[in-house]
Amino acid sequence: MHFFYLDEAGCNLRDLQNDEAPIFVLGGIIVKDKGWNKTHGEFEKIINVYFNNVVPNNFELHSHELLSPNGDGHFAGHERASRNKLAIDLLTLLQTRGHQVFLHAIDKNKLHAYDVAPIRNKEHVELKTPYLLCYDNGITTIEWFVKERLGSTARGMVIIDEKDGLKIEIEELTKHRRFHPTKTKRVKWISEFSYPIDSEKNPMVQLSDLVCFTTKKYLGIENGYHDAYPKVAKEFFRDLYSIIDDRLIKKGIVAEEGRHAAAFNDFMRDVTPKPRNGWKTRRY
Repeated sequence: MHFFYLDEAGCNLRDLQNDEAPIFVLGGIIVKDKGWNKTHGEFEKIINVYFNNVVPNNFELHSHELLSPNGDGHFAGHERASRNKLAIDLLTLLQTRGHQVFLHAIDKNKLHAYDVAPIRNKEHVELKTPYLLCYDNGITTIEWFVKERLGSTARGMVIIDEKDGLKIEIEELTKHRRFHPTKTKRVKWISEFSYPIDSEKNPMVQLSDLVCFTTKKYLGIENGYHDAYPKVAKEFFRDLYSIIDDRLIKKGIVAEEGRHAAAFNDFMRDVTPKPRNGWKTRRY
């Protein structure tokens, strides 16, 4: 069994014209059932080292607090260099533990401007709601990955961090993918969809939050939304994103097949933000 932890960053529900969050990202990390305990233990070691073995009560890693300019929450007033190192150490854990990542991103301004009227056979999805659009495409990506990369005996479980304001829509979309009117389009490789019991005690959800937050920031930089950021900030988020990019199971979308699929695939490619050519060595 492979667990696909799903979180998001930059969500304003159906608001597509938010200058504070022009990029939406949904995704997270992938963990084999046999690797969960080891990664959990390594995560706790890193957090304990950071806090000198005095971790605050009820601690939960929130990336927007860790990486805010001056630190917020449990990180309020902490030196930026120390917080940056913690972020790098946590993402490096994905490399050392061999965990992969899946991501879907949306440029909200491009989505807002796009004419979706020609798109057919996607009536079950709110095409102008980033979370639901990426959730549906995320299911497609997970199905593809389990089938094509993990083998016929593998199965996936999607662990969803609850999203207030869209819970009913998410449940309806999940039901549609399970019991699609076209039998061949029903999910076969995802055995279960579930919610984490407690994200405070689940480092995989917290790591997924860091992956999504980092990606949101860097894709915003690369697509011209954060030109005012200082050079050091741009390079730092580029370094973080480089770790994530190396662990991606798929760069870009998994193209859908069948009648009318071309229009939808073109739409997804057009509204999906990507780093510019040469981003790994660019001098800001």
